[in-house]
Amino acid sequence: MTLRGIVITGTDTGVGKTYVAAGIIRALRERRVRVGAYKPVVSGSSPGPGGSVWGDLVRLQTALGGDVPLERIGPQRFLAPLAPPVAARLEGRTVDPDLLRSGLDWWRDRADFVVVEGAGGLLSPLTDDETIAELACDLEFPLLVVARLSLGTINHTLLTLEAIGHRRLPVAGIVLNQPGPADPADHSIETNAEELRRRCAVPILAILTHDSAPDLLRKSPLSTIDWLGLGQPVRCDWSRER
Repeated sequence: MTLRGIVITGTDTGVGKTYVAAGIIRALRERRVRVGAYKPVVSGSSPGPGGSVWGDLVRLQTALGGDVPLERIGPQRFLAPLAPPVAARLEGRTVDPDLLRSGLDWWRDRADFVVVEGAGGLLSPLTDDETIAELACDLEFPLLVVARLSLGTINHTLLTLEAIGHRRLPVAGIVLNQPGPADPADHSIETNAEELRRRCAVPILAILTHDSAPDLLRKSPLSTIDWLGLGQPVRCDWSRER
């Protein structure tokens, strides 16, 4: 079976990419799909009892069941909470562009679907010369845009979709996510989805409010989506001319 997958990008940092990625992984595992998680480069660690801890990788590892080595989920890890090439320079290192791509190979005979989580937004730098846009093009998986469910998301989301369209990258859809408690004064929460639907053709696949976290009696909206159908590989024809 050809490896399928999605590349998750955000409209901003802190919009909940890892939360959505973990939710998709759990939804697929519930369906007995062999699923992998791949974060090509991660920066920003916290101290732990055994050394540095990258929380995003731990959350993805937990969603997978906890038995996948962290280096297979995130092969390139840097300490400072900065853009990866900047964090790498502080350590006298560089981000390896080949490993960004080849790190996925470990999953090819171990998974039928892989959730790839980018760093930051679509144009956030991964190396000195590349962004998540270039990587998504080479991996040939459609993008999933995670947008913040709050005031300002219409502009951020439409700008991200415009950049995706300019590069002719495939896009599976949008997930609106509320990473923190709702602001009672923010009435845009009730209208954001409809306003986005009026202004773009990309489907909104799910709306995740802060109080809609799944429990034993309630499944995540992410569990109802046909991820295998959305994750078909698509060849990218972007010339990358600048």
